[in-house]
Amino acid sequence: MSELYSLDLFGQSTKPQASGIVAKRFIMPPFTILDAKSGDWQERKRAWKTLGIASEVGRDAAAIHCPTNSDDSGLTDANYTSIFDPVVCELAYSWFSPLGGQILDPFAGGSVRGIVAGALGRNYWGCDLRLEQIEANQKQAEEIETLIKPEWVCGDSMEMLAQAPDTDMVFSCPPYGDLEVYSDDPQDLSNMEWHTFVAAYKRIILRSVQRMKDDSFACFVVGDFRDKKGFYRNFVSETIDGFEQAGALLYNEAILATSVGSASMRVTKQFESSRKMAKTHQNFLVFCKGDWKKATQKINESLV
Repeated sequence: MSELYSLDLFGQSTKPQASGIVAKRFIMPPFTILDAKSGDWQERKRAWKTLGIASEVGRDAAAIHCPTNSDDSGLTDANYTSIFDPVVCELAYSWFSPLGGQILDPFAGGSVRGIVAGALGRNYWGCDLRLEQIEANQKQAEEIETLIKPEWVCGDSMEMLAQAPDTDMVFSCPPYGDLEVYSDDPQDLSNMEWHTFVAAYKRIILRSVQRMKDDSFACFVVGDFRDKKGFYRNFVSETIDGFEQAGALLYNEAILATSVGSASMRVTKQFESSRKMAKTHQNFLVFCKGDWKKATQKINESLV
């Protein structure tokens, strides 16, 4: 993606050199620790943002509640909305989908996953409940030049997935229960009680897997979060269970190490009062439907 970077006096891209032979070949080392705090990662993230990606647009803070009692969620500001990392998208698409392939995102949210997919030559279909979010995403897609224009549709994934294209990769970051409430729509998963949320969530996973072509990958970025009593929900395990029940088996699991941010200011009081550790990671889960050898072969052949 040399177009992400400026040119020097000799007309050469100022793209930073990846550290190490493995990183040069795969963008970042494909290890089970993905270090989003590293200098190389942060440089790529800044470069992606220069395209004009503003994933927070369309996510009106007045309509979003981020519980301040989620001590280790990293969400402490009621006007804060989590923004997806474009480098995570770049790695997921480059590693687990064929060039020119179809991406399906049942929990689209902001624009970043669609914009990055289009920039990397992947078709993207994303679904979100909120019309204002869809309109904001479409406006950004019109303003940012990509190889392929992403497509967003408005509606409930439970229903809209029946109309989704057959896909080469499912990729998403689902709502974390009621950690962030995005709307007052009763169909919005973030408004549901936990057991209702899990049941609906797994039905959406099932319908997403049904849209997957044979011998293809899916990737969800998720993280465990606490209930109101302070105990973990075990969201990661519920996600794995949902995919495996749907016929896509867990193939890779990586830890996405995120920036410490405000956790450094909160951790002393938090740990002294509750012994809760400050959470600075998410889980990068990859599933395979069918034969992983054939799925890998399709990706490699698309890059020749």
